[in-house]
Amino acid sequence: MPRDFPLQKIRNIGLMAHIDAGKTTSTERILFYTGKTHRMGEVDDGAAVMDWMDQEKERGITITSAATTCFWNGHRINIIDTPGHVDFTAEVERSLRVLDGAIMIFCAVGGVEPQSETVWRQADRYRVPRIAFVNKMDRVGADFENVVKMIRERLDAVVVPIQLPVGSGEMFTGIIDLLSMTFRVYNEETLGATYDEHPVPKDLVKICKIKREKLLESLSDYDDLLADKFLNEKPIHTEEIKKVLRRATIETKVVPVLCGAAIRNKGVQKLLDAVVDFLPSPKDLPEVKGFNPYTGKEEKRAVSDSEGLTALVFKIVSDSYVGRLSYIRVYSGMLRTGTVVLNANSKKKERIGRILQIHANKRDEISEVYAGDIAACVGLKWTFTGDTLSDLKKPVVLEMMRFPEPVIFIAIEPKSKADQDKLFDALKKIAYEDPTFKIKVDEETGQTIISGMGELHLEVLVERMMREFGVSANVGKPHVAYKETITVPVESEGKFIRQSGGKGQYGLVRLKVEPLPKGQRFLFENKIEGRIIPKEFFPAIQRGVKEAMENGALAGYPVIDIKVTLYDGSYHEEDSTELAFRIAASMALQDGLRRGEPKLLEPLMKAEVVVPEEYMGDVIGDLNARRGKILGVNPRPNAKAIDALVPLSEMFGYATDLRSLSQGRAIYTMEFSHYEKVPETISEKIIARIRGY
Repeated sequence: MPRDFPLQKIRNIGLMAHIDAGKTTSTERILFYTGKTHRMGEVDDGAAVMDWMDQEKERGITITSAATTCFWNGHRINIIDTPGHVDFTAEVERSLRVLDGAIMIFCAVGGVEPQSETVWRQADRYRVPRIAFVNKMDRVGADFENVVKMIRERLDAVVVPIQLPVGSGEMFTGIIDLLSMTFRVYNEETLGATYDEHPVPKDLVKICKIKREKLLESLSDYDDLLADKFLNEKPIHTEEIKKVLRRATIETKVVPVLCGAAIRNKGVQKLLDAVVDFLPSPKDLPEVKGFNPYTGKEEKRAVSDSEGLTALVFKIVSDSYVGRLSYIRVYSGMLRTGTVVLNANSKKKERIGRILQIHANKRDEISEVYAGDIAACVGLKWTFTGDTLSDLKKPVVLEMMRFPEPVIFIAIEPKSKADQDKLFDALKKIAYEDPTFKIKVDEETGQTIISGMGELHLEVLVERMMREFGVSANVGKPHVAYKETITVPVESEGKFIRQSGGKGQYGLVRLKVEPLPKGQRFLFENKIEGRIIPKEFFPAIQRGVKEAMENGALAGYPVIDIKVTLYDGSYHEEDSTELAFRIAASMALQDGLRRGEPKLLEPLMKAEVVVPEEYMGDVIGDLNARRGKILGVNPRPNAKAIDALVPLSEMFGYATDLRSLSQGRAIYTMEFSHYEKVPETISEKIIARIRGY
């Protein structure tokens, strides 16, 4: 069966935003206007199509990224609606990895908020072209110009407004298109499905001409022909502007800015037009790069159906009806039901059982997918998030996704013997789905420890476990995921020698262990030359080092930000084994960690508290008492936004305290920033508590 849409007519896009910017509402309106749904789902009523999980309906937030497909002006648009809450950052990260373009939604009142910055930086990292949509123009305090200024200054972006709102708040009546110089007024009776086009109102002609001049001036930097016409005051047609704007957007040089009020059904059709006009098709993007898993050489794949298959698995979902669903983005080639493919990461063969087209939690069975498509596969047993599926004869591994380390953990135990197996089964399934969720068993206490990105993250996962998998469990209090590091370089030795007649064990390893700058995590270097130790033992040595890093010398927390160099050692012709070298390397590192003046590290959170001015002093005083460092105070409509760095350990229960400090009028968001050394006095208390004295 041939593909139903040419590559040029496909758009793979995501909607990104800070929590409460109106992202899911915008998606619901897009589905309505494209004919995908026949009634508009409201987040506030718990009826949004894309927020299909029970918890999403109850909490009014997006927890998991949902995928769907709709059609507009002869184009197929694959949409991923992602969470805005920072605890679910992995969902955003994996979506951005497979998207060709994004709509960044900003609240017309709040502007650029902390999670907007985080998502923007993630999109920068993957070089995702984007358009900005200033939503909620109908809100009191809406200020389009201020949001544009914030995007320009805070996100360091070249923004080009291509629309102007007429009025704001209750007086928001319509939108002026600066490309065609027309004024669109939406009909309330038809829920914005119909509208009237008018010339620009006379009192706004002057300002619109100035804004259009600025738009053309900005775009002249990216096209000589346009620059020539602009400088010589020759007429410039709308299509010419669109062509240059499209190219500059795809090259991530500029960001077109639009406006509207999704909940009032204003501006959504223009947003869809902009997706088609300015965001890339898979054909517009460069070849994907990877490496051959057998030779290590770089490989490139053109976006074409005739190339060998290259598909990235970006999400795993445990489904009660079909088992494990693996969401894939096909970069090249095509995939049919029943095909045997290679998981290039694990080098294992997988058979494609079924292929499904996803619409939120509904799905249609299809027989094949092509380059540029997003779909889900059933039947993959050995495949995880970030793995590459490729042609058996043309294997390639695409760049892996990086996920942040968990910063918070809790102990969990089954309520009864019957729940024991169910608990581990449920936790394993959730861990397959969520790369930021980790499980381990404490060897000393025998407790099961689960860790994640924040209190809400763990709360949602525990709730899912109880509801979806029917597990009853006792859950402990949240604890901070501390780390350890060393502060001085040391050299250390580890030897594991066992001779007891017959074949023995022999491994001797000498390491140099030194601290790395913040955030470098771990580096391993091999400086052994010649035949001091045969190279087949090097992987075992590195494995032994990594195992020893799981338990630091101070309080048994994982070790980060160290460089380990293997510089010397010795082996025995007959008695040396991988096990001996693994144990020797582990012993050498443990010795180095003890003597390297270890220090405890704690996660610092970047917090933003939006508070009415009259309570600002109390809130700042409280943050200081929590060992917070105030980074700045920014004006907001009728409020102040306090930016601070605060240790996570001091922020448990903060929501309740903040409510009482501000009579319920302040709100806050926080996200992980980095690890920092714990002050000595506090460190001593933590270590004493862990060691039980």
